[in-house]
Amino acid sequence: MHIVKRGGFSQVSKLGLAGFFTSLGIAAVTTIWAVYLESYLHNASYVGFVTAFFMIVGVVAYIFWVPFIEKHKKTKVYSFILLLFALFYVLFSMISNIFLIILLGIAVSVIGSLRISLYGIIIRDKTRDTSVSKNEGFIYTVLNLAFFVAPILAGYIASNLGINFVFLFGAATIFISFVLMNFFGIQDNRVKKKIDKKPHRIFLDFFKKKKRVISYILSGGRDFWWVLIYIYIPIYIFDAGLGEEIIGYFLGAVVIPLILVEYSVGKYVGKRGFKKVFFFGYLILAVSAFICFFVSNIYVILIILSLASFGAGMVESTTESYFLDIITKEERDKFYPAYNTTIGISSFFSRALGAVVLLIFPFKFIFILFGVFMLGVSFFSFKAKNIVEETRVKFKNKKALVH
Repeated sequence: MHIVKRGGFSQVSKLGLAGFFTSLGIAAVTTIWAVYLESYLHNASYVGFVTAFFMIVGVVAYIFWVPFIEKHKKTKVYSFILLLFALFYVLFSMISNIFLIILLGIAVSVIGSLRISLYGIIIRDKTRDTSVSKNEGFIYTVLNLAFFVAPILAGYIASNLGINFVFLFGAATIFISFVLMNFFGIQDNRVKKKIDKKPHRIFLDFFKKKKRVISYILSGGRDFWWVLIYIYIPIYIFDAGLGEEIIGYFLGAVVIPLILVEYSVGKYVGKRGFKKVFFFGYLILAVSAFICFFVSNIYVILIILSLASFGAGMVESTTESYFLDIITKEERDKFYPAYNTTIGISSFFSRALGAVVLLIFPFKFIFILFGVFMLGVSFFSFKAKNIVEETRVKFKNKKALVH
C-alpha cells in the first residue's frame, strides 16, 4: 500500500481519514454507553441482557442487508448511513424514556450492520491482493487512533457537561466524516447483476466451507474480548466510584498497544502467514484475564488489561484480513456481511454469559469466563491455514504466465 500516490492521497488513505471521524464519534458514545444504559436500568446484568439483544438484532440485519448491498452503489449508501447515524445520536441526546431509548438502539443496530459491511467492502475493493493485511493494519491503526482520543474526550465531556453532550459530539464528528466522503469523491459503484434473493440461505451457504467457519470463530474471539473491555469493565470502574474520566483514561490506554502493533503485524502476516500471530495473540489475552482474577487492586487490573491489548492488536485486523484472503471478489458482497455476524453473535454470547455470571458470582469471575474462551480460541487457531499473501500472489502471476 502506498499511502501517498502521485497527485495526492490514495483512496485507502482517504477512507482511513473519513473513517477516523466516524470512529471518533462511535468510540465516544461507546465509552459512556454502558453507564448511560445503567443509569436507566439500574443493574449491570440488565445492561448485559439489553445490549445482547441489540447484538442479535444486528446479526439478523447483516443477513437481510445482503441483496440491498449487492444491487446498490456502495459509497452513495454509505454516505447516507453516516447522516442517519448523526441524526440518531442527536435523538439520543434529547430523549430520556427507556422504551424510546431501546427502540432507537434497535434502529442503530440495524443501520450499524449496514455501515460496517459497506465500509469493509469498499476498503477491500480499493485494495490490491498483495496488500490486504497491510491495508487492514493501516485502517485499523487509524481507527484505533480515534478510539484512543475519543474515550478521553468523552470522559471529560461527560464529567463536565453531561452524558447527553457526548452524543452531540458523536453526531458532529460523524457529520464531518460524511462531508469528507463527499469532498474526496470516493466512488465504489460495483454492483452485482445476479442478486441473492433469499437472504436466509446466505448464512447457511456461508458455513458450507470449513475455511469460512474457522475464520468466523477466530474473528469471534476478538469481538468476545471487546465486550469485557467496553461493557463490563466500564461498569466495574463506575461502581467502584472512580467516575467517567477514569473510564475514558482506561479505554484510551487500551488502544495504545493497538496503534503500536497493528500496522507492523499486518505487514508481518503478509510475508510470513497468520497462524503463529493468531495463537500468541489470543494466548496473551487468556493469560491476562486469568491474572486479573487473582488481583484485587482495580488499578492493577486496569493496567493488566491495557497491556493485554498487545495481544488484541495481533488478532484484531489480521482475523479480518484472513477472511478477505480466503474469499473471492465474486463472494465479497454475499459473504462479507455474513462474516460480520460474528460480531453480533460473539458479542451476544459474551454479554449474555457475562450477565449470567454476574447474577450468580462476584464480578471477578467474569475474568475466568473470558480467560477460558480466549484460551480455547488460541488453540483453535491451529486449524487456520497459514496463508502468505505475497507468496500466493506471486504463484498466481507465474501460473498465469505459463498459461
